[in-house]
Amino acid sequence: MREIIKTDKAPEAIGTYSQAVKVNNTVYISGQIGLVPETMEMITGDIAAEIKQVFANISAICEAAGGDINQVVKLTVLLTDLGNFTLINEIMSTIFAQPYPARAAYEVAGLPKDGNVEIEAIMALDDN
Repeated sequence: MREIIKTDKAPEAIGTYSQAVKVNNTVYISGQIGLVPETMEMITGDIAAEIKQVFANISAICEAAGGDINQVVKLTVLLTDLGNFTLINEIMSTIFAQPYPARAAYEVAGLPKDGNVEIEAIMALDDN
């Protein structure tokens, strides 16, 4: 069974995609950037604040799907500067409880809205 997840506590999709799609107990969360949901404006000038906003957006979608961010099992991190990899680790350690999700990280030439980071996630909900 496929269910579309949507919340106004995360940015609206800015393209032809859904915030997330739930199939059985797995939730596929579209890549999130540092958009503030209330204004749809990007966090600029502070990469740490941008990263924290990305995780806040992911967390809001996790909650809308009936879970929480600590049920994320896989992250894909896209950075315009892999030099921010250590900062991602530092911020993740304040958001996630151990054991941490699996993760891949890549440096890319550009991201939507001139963002510095985009993160997509896969969440596994508990069997209930």
